[in-house]
Amino acid sequence: MTARELSDEAAPLRVAFALGSATGGSARHVATLVAGCRAAGLVVSVLAPAPTLALLSADGIEAFSLRITGRPRPASDVVTVVRLRKWLASWRPDVVHAHGVRAGAFAALAMGSSTGESDRGRRGLAPRRPNRPALAVTVHNAPPVGRRGRLIYGVLERICARRADLVLCASPDLAARMRDLGAAEVHQFDVPAPEAGQPSADQVAKASADVGAGDRPVVLAVARLAPQKGLDLLIDAAGRWRYRDPQPRTVIAGDGPLAAALRAQATRVDADVLLLGRRQDVPALLEIADVVVVPSRWEARALILQEAMRSGKPIVATSVGGTPELVGHDGASGQDSALLIPPDDPAALAAAVTAVLDDPRLAARLRLAARARSAAFPTELDAVTAALATYARLAASRS
Repeated sequence: MTARELSDEAAPLRVAFALGSATGGSARHVATLVAGCRAAGLVVSVLAPAPTLALLSADGIEAFSLRITGRPRPASDVVTVVRLRKWLASWRPDVVHAHGVRAGAFAALAMGSSTGESDRGRRGLAPRRPNRPALAVTVHNAPPVGRRGRLIYGVLERICARRADLVLCASPDLAARMRDLGAAEVHQFDVPAPEAGQPSADQVAKASADVGAGDRPVVLAVARLAPQKGLDLLIDAAGRWRYRDPQPRTVIAGDGPLAAALRAQATRVDADVLLLGRRQDVPALLEIADVVVVPSRWEARALILQEAMRSGKPIVATSVGGTPELVGHDGASGQDSALLIPPDDPAALAAAVTAVLDDPRLAARLRLAARARSAAFPTELDAVTAALATYARLAASRS
């Protein structure tokens, strides 16, 4: 039964999205699902911090400001769970779809549990209550760095694994982790990149002028300026190829807390690195790039990787998280759509980038493989269609 059929038979399905501070791919993914649910006739509400709500604003969507922060704040977190419990009792959603383990754990705690249903209890699952919404949790990220952060994150993961009706994971390593923690139903749910159109000649000309590389090769990274993205490794690698003739122009598009530190590092290693800040013309930047680099310490299904593959660009990326599966890594076939290197290895990064720049046949093979593999990527419409079917199934099982 589809969500539309369920809506036609009775009252429209009511779906609440809960998430914390979100930027980049996860925020865009939720915005896509929210818009898709609304277009399908569902009644939708979004619970998130005010800055996130501003990113997801849409006509006809009920919004509820909820403080789901990135770090534990015991007193504030208790207040958030109490407020969420009251809101759930009032709004009475059929399905709550939480994005991130903090939002998922808060939703699970707000829903509470009841006695009975011993079989579900033995399996470590929350007992179902007649009025309890179904809970789906999407896990977008791996545990943070640092012992304390990992311990807290582990507790939140276990709450989600034991109490969620369904756990969706953005990469296969996350899915394996949640299964190990005891989640009853786990599926991988790919987060697709939006399909951008071909940039105009004027857009490409402006991007080229902004980069100012002239005839030199352009090495491009597009990422939030945060430790996870490994941009310090790219700048280290750029220092290693500064004596090449012509010297590549290393370009980083994005904003974030490390902007000043990365600029200082580029000066220190005498690397030709341009930090462009946040850009809205990524397709045009891809058009002028000779190599796209994704040096992250962890990624699920990086949107820039998908966009670069659709653009047919040679890619150098770290072999972490969901990246090997995304690029079709198979050392035996020799048909990988990216050169994969170990994380935290600037020497390997420099060697891989210069190999692509020096070998036109290698670059051409990577371009062809990237385009071919990206042709099978799911679209945003595919993601919405799958989500609608999931919500209908969860709501039906709840009733």
